[in-house]
Amino acid sequence: MKVATADRRSSLRHKIKTPLRVRVWKSAMPEQRRESVNLSERGILFAADSPMAIGTVVEVLLKMPEEITGEPTTEWLCSGHVVRVGPINSPKGNFGVGVQFDCYQISRKLGTDSI
Repeated sequence: MKVATADRRSSLRHKIKTPLRVRVWKSAMPEQRRESVNLSERGILFAADSPMAIGTVVEVLLKMPEEITGEPTTEWLCSGHVVRVGPINSPKGNFGVGVQFDCYQISRKLGTDSI
């Protein structure tokens, strides 16, 4: 497992839309299928139908694109916390949720499987 450092926006955000699954950690709430608005190695912004509280711990499963890491696309399981919530103009939801990754593990290299 790799640990992400706590720099704010220390890595370039890319406007890449990739499918993802979001789950509130240790919650009975079902996971949500979302799509990224922007993405970096250290965090993600996605649109949601309802706001999430700042500090909420979440797990995000996504395909990390080669454009971000310079490595072949892999599936990442990220743990992080919500650092920002605000209105967003998106057909995918009214709230933009910004998550800073605290740690992640690369679960597998991807072939044709999708999330």
